[in-house]
Amino acid sequence: MKRHVNVLYFVIVMLLVLQILSFVSFSSQTSRLLSLQEEMEENLKIDRQENQYNINELVRAVSQQKKDIDEQIEILKNTKDDFSEIIDYSIKKVVNVKTTHSAGAGFFVDSRGYIVANYHILNGETIIEVQTFDGKTYNAEIIGEDVETDLLLLKIPGFFDKLELANSDEIEIGEKVIAIGNPLGLSFTVTEGIVSGLKREGMNGLEVYVQTDVTLNPGNSGGPLINQDGKVIGINNFKVSGAESLGFALESNVIREKINLIANEELIK
Repeated sequence: MKRHVNVLYFVIVMLLVLQILSFVSFSSQTSRLLSLQEEMEENLKIDRQENQYNINELVRAVSQQKKDIDEQIEILKNTKDDFSEIIDYSIKKVVNVKTTHSAGAGFFVDSRGYIVANYHILNGETIIEVQTFDGKTYNAEIIGEDVETDLLLLKIPGFFDKLELANSDEIEIGEKVIAIGNPLGLSFTVTEGIVSGLKREGMNGLEVYVQTDVTLNPGNSGGPLINQDGKVIGINNFKVSGAESLGFALESNVIREKINLIANEELIK
């Protein structure tokens, strides 16, 4: 009888041992599974990060490629001397300026109807007429003038697109430019040329004029001299009588300074 009891105890102990071993094995496998799951999640996380990095690199590469293509297009346009878009953009911001005995041009420098022209067009008169590109005519208010630099600031009622002024310190000899004006009454005429010289001395003794070979005729004065960025580098002022391709424009930085003084505000940025 005692022997049977011992055998029974032995069997129970063995069962307990087997159960413990099974539990330990199960726990070990569970730990391994959890570890594998964490490892997989970490690998997925790394893969996602790498994929996102690759996507970002691809986006940057495409953006850079687009930028390079746009720059190449601009270079091709400049190489072909294509001013068509600039002319279309600029000419609508130029005006004809008339008095009883004289005519010239001007251009908007502020959207509130402020116009820059040459002072000499007044020739003692006080009534001045402005015609915009769409053919509308206005009586202009004379805001002020700077006689030394031959600048005149006018204003007409309404709101209009304006031309931006370039930094004339950045003008380079040889760069291509266009002039828009009213030569001999031929409204909104465009001529093309290059910058021939800088800091030329004018009749006022100031070395503030851009020399150009753009064709200038009576009626061109007061019109803008425009670069390939569509910005004004000067206001066409005078030409040398008896000479060809010798025109002069007051540089844009002087225009900005003098007009802001006349307006008593920062009219031109």
